[in-house]
Amino acid sequence: MGSRDLRRIYAIDPKTWRVIEEREAPGIPWAAVATNGTLRFTIGEGPDDDRYICRFTPKVGFAEADRIACPEFTGSYLSYDGGHLYMSQWYKHRILKLNMTGNVLRVIDVGAEICGHTFVGGLIYVLRGTEQPNEEWRIARLDPRRDAPEAQDIAVVPFASRSLTFDGERFWSNHRAANEIVSFCLPTESKK
Repeated sequence: MGSRDLRRIYAIDPKTWRVIEEREAPGIPWAAVATNGTLRFTIGEGPDDDRYICRFTPKVGFAEADRIACPEFTGSYLSYDGGHLYMSQWYKHRILKLNMTGNVLRVIDVGAEICGHTFVGGLIYVLRGTEQPNEEWRIARLDPRRDAPEAQDIAVVPFASRSLTFDGERFWSNHRAANEIVSFCLPTESKK
């Protein structure tokens, strides 16, 4: 978990919700994703909040040598398909497929602002909508294996959500205005 205001990251015990480790980040931690034993963070640096993807190993910390500049120094949320990073650009309404050195391999248009995404069963689940004026968000799903994936809305999010992950059973996000972490299941789809 990260704190923008404190510029720190925290390891949380999922059974007790207690902080078990705390580290200073090299800038503002905007997002994180697990990648085969390490974490990748989107970090904002400097007065213009230029964005970089930084590798973090729990026993070592942040690796300055593995810092990658985000395309156009913009980017926020991250997801991982087991081989490639996916980074969203909120106001450009797109998710970029990157290799592990930061080269853009593909651009996926999502059709709205993006405030989180995660992989489940090979599909990308994305929080998309508008921040202004009323924080209107939906969860959509798309198949990145298609030539022209289309995001299809499957649920409305009734709060100002930020970030999205999946633990194998439940989705997790946070309700920013309430300072709460929220877990939920999506409605089941009828089978024909």
